[in-house]
Amino acid sequence: MVLGSDLRRGNGRGVATAAVLFLAAALTACSDESGGGETDPPIPSVEQSTSAEPSPTAPADVAAAEREVRENWEKFFDPAVAQKDKTAVLENGDRMTQVLDSFSGDQRGRQVKAVVEKVEFTSPADANVTYSLTLEGATALPGASGTAVEQDGTWKVSVKTLCALVQLSGNESPGPGC
Repeated sequence: MVLGSDLRRGNGRGVATAAVLFLAAALTACSDESGGGETDPPIPSVEQSTSAEPSPTAPADVAAAEREVRENWEKFFDPAVAQKDKTAVLENGDRMTQVLDSFSGDQRGRQVKAVVEKVEFTSPADANVTYSLTLEGATALPGASGTAVEQDGTWKVSVKTLCALVQLSGNESPGPGC
């Protein structure tokens, strides 16, 4: 699927371009001086666990865990949320501040949000998350894959997910922690 291919909302090409520019500009602080070479950035995808049947070791309260994953995921990708609150819902957030600062630092980022479409638990502390990034309400990055982890009693966006988004910008070395 092509970024911003949801043309039903109108101005899909402009939205996709803005989203790509936002991600690239927001991550410039972590750029690799040696250059990239990729022409078409891939949709961020984190290796997900596969299981033919639901895990018998899913969280005790699946509905509550799913609700927390959705809330924290959307909080993490909400540009109106303070950096310290984002750090609290990012796996190892206290060690990921440089990458998070770069990811969240662009003014255009104030228009990008995430919509969680699906949460599938693979263990009591791990979940696969399917989500889309929107820009001004239009889908800019549909059907992206990520993971959530339960850490210190809280469901958080995984470092693997953040690093995959950072690498989407073509950055070979996104910073400490990735």
